[in-house]
Amino acid sequence: MRIGAHVDPTDPLAEAAARDADAVQFFLSDPQGWKAPKPREDAELLRGADVDLYIHAPYVVNVATLNNRIRIPSRKLLLGHAAAAAAVGAKGLIVHGGHVNAGDDLAVGFDNWRKTFAYAADSGGFPLPVLIENTAGGDNACARHLDALARLWDALGDYEVGFCLDTCHAHAGGEELLGLVDRVKAITGRIDLVHANNSKGAFNSGQDRHDNLDGGTIDPELVVAVIRAAGAPVIVETPGGVDGQAADIALLRGQLGAGTSAA
Repeated sequence: MRIGAHVDPTDPLAEAAARDADAVQFFLSDPQGWKAPKPREDAELLRGADVDLYIHAPYVVNVATLNNRIRIPSRKLLLGHAAAAAAVGAKGLIVHGGHVNAGDDLAVGFDNWRKTFAYAADSGGFPLPVLIENTAGGDNACARHLDALARLWDALGDYEVGFCLDTCHAHAGGEELLGLVDRVKAITGRIDLVHANNSKGAFNSGQDRHDNLDGGTIDPELVVAVIRAAGAPVIVETPGGVDGQAADIALLRGQLGAGTSAA
């Protein structure tokens, strides 16, 4: 099982080595900005590395919204990041499920997701798997609760879509981790990546606040059980820099060598 961490983008391979990580996730541009990613001088080195790479789209991307001034740039930015992620040999591009504003029809948000994939198809489609990630908060979110996730997957039925399961987001979003993998796979048919994070926020708090695996409000054994059941690569997005994330990676490697109940 490949286990890694979200790292600073300056030198991802050095960050992987410092954590003894099999994989890294990083941003290709400012996660809070709208600038398109620039070509990386180390692209050839990254493509040839033994480390698996994952790229996270900027947080500002929200292709579900009814606000044209956000939705249209979001589509373009997502496609641009997909091309840039493919250029460095990434295995997937992770993007949050997004939301509509209060009072807007969530059904339109799901259809806007469909239009996003149709928009990409007009230029040959996404060049790598796009992994939609469940989110922690919001009453108008497309991927917080599993009933909404099912509606999203129904809307995207004509397209190949991947899924990234975040344990902090699920817990804070009000989804029990016990048995979650089976419930998700019944909807998506797949889990391509697990974001293994503990949660500073309580169950169903809606708070997207990650903690190290041996802290927070989630029993670490539940996180391990989710990973074992998912059978997918793992990225920790936990605090503490090199030391904190290396400890989380080591904890997972140790626990996954022993038996634990399925989640």
